[in-house]
Amino acid sequence: MRLNEIVFNDAKPVEGYGPGFFRIGGQVIHGAVITAPSGTRTWSGFDDVDALTALVSETDVIFIGTGAEIAHLPRGLRTRLEEAGVGVEAMASPAAARTYNVLLSEGRRVALAMLPI
Repeated sequence: MRLNEIVFNDAKPVEGYGPGFFRIGGQVIHGAVITAPSGTRTWSGFDDVDALTALVSETDVIFIGTGAEIAHLPRGLRTRLEEAGVGVEAMASPAAARTYNVLLSEGRRVALAMLPI
C-alpha cells in the first residue's frame, strides 16, 4: 500500500471543532463559518444567502452544516442556491465537515457553511 500526503490547493480543510468554534486551516473561528477556495470567514447563518450565492463561481456543491443535528434548510435558501446553479447538501455540521474534507482532498470544487455544535 502506498500512502501519500494530502495537499490542499487554495481551500483549507476543517481540522477540528467543538462547542461554538471551528478550526480551519490553523485558524479558529467562533460561531458560524464559511470556507471555500476564496477563504474562510464568519457567516451570519441561514439568513445570509448572499454570502453563499457569492461562492457559485468557485464551487459546484456547498455543504451546509446545520449544527449538532441534521435539519431542513429554509426553502428560500435552498431555492436561491439551486436557481444559481450550485448543488446544496444539508447535514449535521460534523458530517458536513468530514464530507467536505474528503471531497476537498480529491480536488473537487466544494464549499462549506456550518452552524456551530
